[in-house]
Amino acid sequence: MTKNIWSIGGTSESAAIAEAIASIVTDNVRLPLIITVVSPTARSLYPSNFKVVSGRMDGAAMTDFCRREGVIAVVDASHPYAVEVSRQAIATAKNLNLPYLRYERKAIATTDDNNSLITRLNSFESLLAGRYLNNQRVLLTIGCKALPLFKNWHDRATLFARILPKPESLDIALKSSFTSDRLICLRPPLGLELETALWRQWNISLVVTKASGTAGGEDIKSQAAAELKIPLIVIDRPKVNYPQQTNSINEVVAFCRRYLSKNIERL
Repeated sequence: MTKNIWSIGGTSESAAIAEAIASIVTDNVRLPLIITVVSPTARSLYPSNFKVVSGRMDGAAMTDFCRREGVIAVVDASHPYAVEVSRQAIATAKNLNLPYLRYERKAIATTDDNNSLITRLNSFESLLAGRYLNNQRVLLTIGCKALPLFKNWHDRATLFARILPKPESLDIALKSSFTSDRLICLRPPLGLELETALWRQWNISLVVTKASGTAGGEDIKSQAAAELKIPLIVIDRPKVNYPQQTNSINEVVAFCRRYLSKNIERL
């Protein structure tokens, strides 16, 4: 049976990680790699010659997948807010005695220039339990999945949302009572000029985002907040007890190389 490194992907960093793993060659053997993503559209992140499987998996499906594909190690490069995926992958790796490494994108540090403008909250529940949004013109840059939480807030605040240019994202936003004139479909990250222009266009008085790092444009939003003197609320990443964690692609490559060496005779 072919042995595979399983890379859980779907982010821009996961594509770079996959290419780095695929480049590993030891004793003229290239490390077999299999990538999983949730949606078919995420397949476009990877070269056409990469083996990519799309679709959601629960714990049982992950176990079957690992056995069927001869997984020897797991590299979890899923989105920072894909908590359930990571938790199930950790449990699967533990049950099958597989090495697991989490790649977590670097967090954005708050600078002295905009520290007073940024409020960090540990959850959307904390946001909605307070009076942060009341009577504000709020831009939500939080992804579409959280928008239903704000469905009953349209009479207490003027809410705008930026979502991915995907039909399913638009469908969720419309079902969450966002009208078309309060939606814009753009893929992050945006440049500072476009970010600030959008905030000005909608006369935004408060922005809500997630701690999604540079890849999600968190640093640009922080700069925009400082430039326009507009408060920014950042929802922290969910807490997950990862067995091993790194923010270095080089460390991911070293991890994979180590397990390639252990399995070289069986590849």
